[in-house]
Amino acid sequence: MSVTGAVDWDQWLRRWDAQQTVYLPDRESRFDAMLDVVQALLPETLVALDLASGPGSLSQRLLRRLPKARCIAVDLDPVLLAMGRAVLGNFGRRLAWVEADLRDRAWAERLGVREVDAVLTTTALHWLEPDDVRALCTTLAQLVRPGGVVLNGDHLAFPLHLPTLQQAARTLKGRRLEERRTAPGAEDWDQWWAAIEAVPALRELCAERKRRFAWREKNDTPPPLELYEQALADAGFREVGVIWQNMDNRVLMAVR
Repeated sequence: MSVTGAVDWDQWLRRWDAQQTVYLPDRESRFDAMLDVVQALLPETLVALDLASGPGSLSQRLLRRLPKARCIAVDLDPVLLAMGRAVLGNFGRRLAWVEADLRDRAWAERLGVREVDAVLTTTALHWLEPDDVRALCTTLAQLVRPGGVVLNGDHLAFPLHLPTLQQAARTLKGRRLEERRTAPGAEDWDQWWAAIEAVPALRELCAERKRRFAWREKNDTPPPLELYEQALADAGFREVGVIWQNMDNRVLMAVR
């Protein structure tokens, strides 16, 4: 269903970015850290995969910084995909949009390519169960060319044998989030979604979104860092390590 002409998607994308910054005040620093690595290690003509892309916030920044690069944005959310397609389009034929469920073991068959230079994902994979994470990493090892990279920016918890670090990260994150949530004009995740679901032209699309994500439960507990480290290593990535960090907010990098 096309609703592009009935919705001010540019305004909704601005609100999306502002809402995301409530949770991640250092969001742009994390984006920059990921793109710095891509720019330093990979050719200007790279092909990147923006995994669980949402409306393409990361794709947009990558393509603006690297004018010869191409990107494939993959997501299942029909609302965020509609927003990204409406605002960014194909970005001068350098951006493609793919609708796929990362829990589907055959999701990569929808991409239209067999190899990429980089996979980037941000604040997205924490929804996946451990078995899905391991299966995803196996697929990524088949997609990323030798010398290519995977960069995952997300909250990834300290291990159980570091309980004081876990507590510090949890306490500081909660305290800072509450300060930003209560700031004048702030809009959080639930408020943003409630607002967009009230747009008459988007009711059908929002209902489809709820159907697709009925399995997903809200969980504010970050997944363990070692789950991703081990899954990437087991899949065949030869180097795995954290390249940027603010408490448990990290960018985990893997080299194929």
